[in-house]
Amino acid sequence: MILVTGGLGFIGSHTVRALLDMGEECVVVQRRAAEPPAFLGSGQLAVERADITDLASLLDVGARHKITGIVHLAGSMPWPPDTERPVEAARTAIGGLLNVIQAAADWGVRRMGVASTIGVYTGAAAQGALREDLPLPMTAPHLIPTFKKIGELINGHLADATGIEIIDYRISGIWGPLEPHGPLFFAAPELVHAAVRGTEPDLSPLIAPAHAEDALDLCYVKDAGRAIALLQLADRLSHRTYNVASGRATTNAEIIAAIKSVIPGAKVDLPSGGTGPRNHLDITRIHQDTGYRPAYDTERAVADYIAWLRAGNRR
Repeated sequence: MILVTGGLGFIGSHTVRALLDMGEECVVVQRRAAEPPAFLGSGQLAVERADITDLASLLDVGARHKITGIVHLAGSMPWPPDTERPVEAARTAIGGLLNVIQAAADWGVRRMGVASTIGVYTGAAAQGALREDLPLPMTAPHLIPTFKKIGELINGHLADATGIEIIDYRISGIWGPLEPHGPLFFAAPELVHAAVRGTEPDLSPLIAPAHAEDALDLCYVKDAGRAIALLQLADRLSHRTYNVASGRATTNAEIIAAIKSVIPGAKVDLPSGGTGPRNHLDITRIHQDTGYRPAYDTERAVADYIAWLRAGNRR
């Protein structure tokens, strides 16, 4: 049975769906009581309420279920920031990661995967495809990549010390059904939502104005969930770090064109400008070791997301 922390969340629920489709039983751990999304069904899925920052409650889950693998997608970082207690928030965040690794050791888990981020590459001296062996700067511009870098270093140390195979997932710009952030990091989710609403997009939360030529490695969440499931279930992995991505840079203009092929009158145009295609994540490693390739190109992803929202789903 695979334990998935954050398994009812955005990426987590799609990862659980992929694991179930591959014949695995799953137990998901959530800090708050929540109902599984309908698309997860029931069957081979157990839901447990536990806080990863409470080691005893986490270990109790292993007393009720035979855990053979762990996918750790719950955030081991102080997000949103706690400006009143930053030291305690950092201690709690790192402690949650350590608790999950401790549980893996106590349960005799062979492989554990941990979510990292495309943000760890920020500042790296590279153009085009970003490979996992690219040297990374010791600095980070935001607390999320800061704590993901810290986590990757801790994971490497404890993998050597415990013998657990701990795998880092460097996840790119994920979007699609259940996306919780809106236009916090990039424009694509709000462009689709606005088209379905029949309104102009509200992109005010973005750090900088969006342009048609702005580009990012956008990975549809169903592809991301399947990629993570494949990494968890592979017979053998050759590396400790894998990019989970589409393997290409997608521009806002491509998203807009795909939207208009489904909703011709959508008012989602953006001004020309921006930097055009930049870096994207190289997915050679994950393809070689698991056979993963994205199943959703831009057109298919947009059509699927629109259909999801039109079916009455809020996000």
